[in-house]
Amino acid sequence: MANKNYEKAAKEILEAVGGKENVVSGAHCATRLRLVLKDDSKINKDKLDNIELVKGSFNNAGQFQIILGTGIVNEVFKFFSQAAELSEVGKEELKEIAAKKANVFQRILKSLADVFVPILPALVASGLLMGINNVLTSKGLFVAGKTLIEVFPQFTDLANMINLFSNAAFVFLPVLIGFHAAKNFGGTPVLGAVIGAIMIHPDLLNGYGYGEALAKHTIPYWNIFGLNIAQVGYQGTVLPIIASSFILAKIETFTRKYVPAILDMIITPLVSVLLTSFITFTVIGPIMRVIGDGMTNGVLWLFFDLGPLGGAIYGVVYPLLVITGMHHSMAAAEMQILANISKLGGSPTFAVVSASNVAQGAAALACFFFMKKDKKIQSVASAAGISALLGITEPAVFGVNLNLKFPFLAALIGSAVGSGYAVWMKVLSVSQGPAGIPGVIVMRPQSMIQFLVSITISFVVTFIVTYLFVKIFNRKGGKNNGVA
Repeated sequence: MANKNYEKAAKEILEAVGGKENVVSGAHCATRLRLVLKDDSKINKDKLDNIELVKGSFNNAGQFQIILGTGIVNEVFKFFSQAAELSEVGKEELKEIAAKKANVFQRILKSLADVFVPILPALVASGLLMGINNVLTSKGLFVAGKTLIEVFPQFTDLANMINLFSNAAFVFLPVLIGFHAAKNFGGTPVLGAVIGAIMIHPDLLNGYGYGEALAKHTIPYWNIFGLNIAQVGYQGTVLPIIASSFILAKIETFTRKYVPAILDMIITPLVSVLLTSFITFTVIGPIMRVIGDGMTNGVLWLFFDLGPLGGAIYGVVYPLLVITGMHHSMAAAEMQILANISKLGGSPTFAVVSASNVAQGAAALACFFFMKKDKKIQSVASAAGISALLGITEPAVFGVNLNLKFPFLAALIGSAVGSGYAVWMKVLSVSQGPAGIPGVIVMRPQSMIQFLVSITISFVVTFIVTYLFVKIFNRKGGKNNGVA
């Protein structure tokens, strides 16, 4: 019986997306059917949404993605690929096919995501280690007026060791980014890592002291054929290494075309590293340092100067960015803030993102409780809501909230209130992590309680507002009157 349901759903999905003639390629991940279509205007969204197994759909980076759920999507894909006469491709290959449909701006956002996503596990691990170190070294957290290592001196060396472990990913961040950026742009990953290492070489003036050295006129320079080049490192920066890795990949590709194969191993790396390094310190680095600092200062101005209002604005804007994929453009600023965590004390953005995600989950759960006559929503909303509370919002956003519209608006309101509170109480994180309730583990110890309060506010406000909207829509006899 189950196979018949999967086959029926597959045929209905194929018909809803414009038939097999409209399907270029397809693949699936753990929960979603990912399609590249010739003409997105042929999608019959209403018909697709009425298919029993479909929990939502959305367009992202040239792919039309249909949410089916774990254990279902792979079964449906078997019948879909047969009906559409497709051979399954890998997700990376599908991304390449989809990228051809994307505009320049979408490709830039995709490149940023492809660079940062592989690095996240390292930053999460570092953040958790920072959290452990903070527990050991924060005064008054467990004992009034004292740290744990003051109470238990035998833990002192352990705290010092953990502190070293926690800093490593941020100290060598340009190396990690350089490796993945070069790979993403078509260059040799290890050469990208070399460029990153050159940019933070200990013989250079530490990038963190650049501002002070500039004010005191003590910046050291190389004099190369009359050209003064600042000997300044790029610790705590993100954009310079991304731009340098792009140049490296282009130089490497160009050089390889004209160098004989027998000399390629010698000439190509030499030319690529030499030219890229020179261009980095003369052109790319200074320009990208200014742009990166501008982005970071813009985010910090929003949170630290505008205060709760800035947090509320970010709380409203962030889910809108997620829908378009533009939230990846904020990753550069977030990485740079985290790389300067010792100076800033932590990042204010993670608490806002968590409040936003929890709000989406609250809206979906409110629909589950108050729209009991709508069996389609009932089947999606509970699991989608819980998933969003844990940091995965796609099922809630695309399967429930955007589909009904008013829950999404309620979530924006709840996110604004919870985010404003988080910024007001100066809730700071030490790393990225699961952006939902589990996010408490990457908070500074002093921020943990207020973090939980902020996401609770976000949840409660959203839940109540969604309930009120359900009542309003039901009273008006609108389309979505599934209230119990």
